[in-house]
Order: sequence, then C-alpha cells, then structure tokens
Amino acid sequence: MTEQRTRHRLPVRVLVAASVGNAIEWYDWTIYATFSIYFAKVFFPAGNDVLAQINTAATYALAFFFRPLGGYLLGRWADVRGRKPAMIGTILLMAGGSLLIAVLPGFAQAGWLAPILLLLARIAQGLSLGGEVSNASAYLGEIAPPDRRGRYSSFFYISTGSAVLLASILGYLLAHTMSTQALTEYGWRIPFVVGGLLGLVGLVLRSTLHETEPFQQNKTRVQHPLRTTLRDHPKAVGWLVGTTAVSTLVYYTYFSALTPFAVTSRHAAAQDVFLALSIGTALFVALQYPAGALADRFGRRPQMLVFTAATAVLSVPLSTLIGPGLGGLIVVFCVGLGLYTAQTSIAPALMSELFPTEVRALGIGAWYNVTVALLGGTAPLVINALAAAGLSTLFFWYLTAIAVISFVVVLTLPETKGKTLT
Repeated sequence: MTEQRTRHRLPVRVLVAASVGNAIEWYDWTIYATFSIYFAKVFFPAGNDVLAQINTAATYALAFFFRPLGGYLLGRWADVRGRKPAMIGTILLMAGGSLLIAVLPGFAQAGWLAPILLLLARIAQGLSLGGEVSNASAYLGEIAPPDRRGRYSSFFYISTGSAVLLASILGYLLAHTMSTQALTEYGWRIPFVVGGLLGLVGLVLRSTLHETEPFQQNKTRVQHPLRTTLRDHPKAVGWLVGTTAVSTLVYYTYFSALTPFAVTSRHAAAQDVFLALSIGTALFVALQYPAGALADRFGRRPQMLVFTAATAVLSVPLSTLIGPGLGGLIVVFCVGLGLYTAQTSIAPALMSELFPTEVRALGIGAWYNVTVALLGGTAPLVINALAAAGLSTLFFWYLTAIAVISFVVVLTLPETKGKTLT
C-alpha cells in the first residue's frame, strides 16, 4: 500500500479539464472589475467619473445576488443529472456574457439601454459562476482519493490564479502600450473577446470528462433539497458560511477592489498595480499545490486558523502601503495572496467534505454564493463608496472584523482530512 501511494500519479489531464472552466469563469469575472476604471464612463452618463465608477461597481455587486440562484439551479442540476453536464452549462453562460459585453454599445449610442444590457450580461455571468464554484468543487472532491483530496482541490485555485494572472498581465500590457483614451474607447473590449474565445476551448476540454463514481453510486433525488441542508446539516451550513466569509472578502479585495481603488483613490500608476498583482498572483498559484499537500498531512483546521488569524492582524497595516510606488504594492499583494493560499488550496476539499453526495453541489452552491453575494460582491462598491467619503481605512477594519469572526468559527470546525465521501 505504501508503495502504491508513493507511486500515485495525479491525473493532470482530468484535473486541468475539470478546472479550466473555473479558470475561464474567474478570468471573465476578474476583467470586469479590473477594467472597470476604463469602461465605467462608456456605459454611464458623462460628467461624473466617480459616480460612473460607483454605478459600475453597483452593477458588479448586483450580479452577485444572482449567484445564489445560479448555485441553487445549477447545483440542483448537478445533483440530479450529473456534475459534467452542469459544468458544461456554466461555461456556455459565462462565455456568452463575456462576448455580449465585448460588443455592447455605450451610453452615447444606446442611452440607458447600454447599462441595462451590461447588467443582463453580468446576470448571466452571475448565474454561471454561482453554479461553477459548487459543481467544480464537488467534482474535484469526488474524484480525489481521501488522502490526497487537498492536492487535487488545489487545482481549483491553480486554475483561478492562472486566469487572474492572465487578466492582470493583459491589463499590464494594455495599460503599458495603450493610452488612457484608447483603453476607454476600445481597448477594454479586448479582454472580453479573449474570454469568449477561451470559453470555446473550455467547452471542448470539459466534453472529455467522465462522471464521478460517488455521484453514480449515491445519487438520490432529494425533495426540498435546500430545506434538507438546513434541517439535516445545519452545522455544515454554518461552517461553510463562516469559512467562506473571510475567504470571499479577501479574494475580492485583492483580485478586484484594490486595482481601481489604488489607481483612483491612492494615485498609484495603473501599470504598477497590474504588475504587482501579477507578481502576487504568480506566487499565489505557485503555493497552491504545496499548501494542499500540507493540509493532507496536517489537516484543514490548522491552515484555516493560520489564514484567518494572519488576515485579522495584517489587513490594516498592509493597507498603509497602497499608493504610488511599485515596492509597497508588491508587498501588499504578495503577503496578502501568499497567506490566502492556506485557505484556497483546500476550499473545494473542505466544502465537499461537509455535505453528502445527494445535496453536495446544491449545498455548496446555495450557501457559498449567498455569502459571496453579501460580502464579496459588495467589496468594490463598499471600498469605492468609503474612498469617495474619505473613509477608505474603514474598509480594512471591516476586513479585519470579518477575519476575527471566521477565526472563531474555525475554532469549532471538525477536522475532515481523509474523510471518505458518501
């Protein structure tokens, strides 16, 4: 047995195929936030750039409130029909939304129809992402051997980080080679076209996947599944919400909110922010697999305690380094995202280990996305609104408070490493 474990080979092709959809989802989601500083004034009336940015962030936030619906509908689809067809559906929705945004007319051409169509495209992407996170997490959790689920689940955020890295590098290149006027007029559309094309690649790759054995062996059509998660698994719901709270706020702070905030409120150069984010994201990707392996050996709970405690202690001090100058920005993104890998590397494993197969995708999809909608989706809006009021420091105290709450929740979390999924 020891020899077999030593010689275990990761099914890299399967893991990549399972994760590529998630990469495309997060690429599309990220470019909206990072390029919003350029297209905000395109879709809203001219004359008040701050108000346009807030309206664009509000559209970003509203789309998040469709994520729980997507998590419920697509999670239910995955629990009844299978993980594979549901994951293919999420790619089609996300890629379609990206291509629609790429060709939308602006406010000058279409009036208020422009922001309405933008919102509809974002709603499609919100529904898609709501199902993608839960279904991909369930798939990775179910195909993994119990003693290697952390390693397998690390591919989820390897794909996410790689997608965000692609978005940030693209942002850096466009900001470095194009004028602000050119980016505002047409340059911001380029990454959305790329996202749509990547969707076609993801569709082909996911069509090669096979259904998971736990789903085939344990699938049961549960009546009133959402009610079942609350009635039969209330602690699992509480642990999922509690651990997701700080995770989602950290994600959308570093990968979405800080880019426009650093440029518009702290007067950092756009190319410096994109470069620092790219460096931090490369570190984030590199640490995923080692962190997943550590969790397989030492457990999920210790890593979650380290992550939540460090976030609580360091968020406010790190915020003081956001401003002009590349060095401070690199420290912010590398420290913040480096610590974040302690959680992201095991998130799919941990969430999969909380629910049984018959409600796993829906349980993750519904409650994860409710938490994300409330905390993650509002992050860019909150930080922009506070910055406009001259109170930006309060946002980082808010992040600290959420980290403290999550730390307390993790203290009650049972250790689930090595659990056999049923």
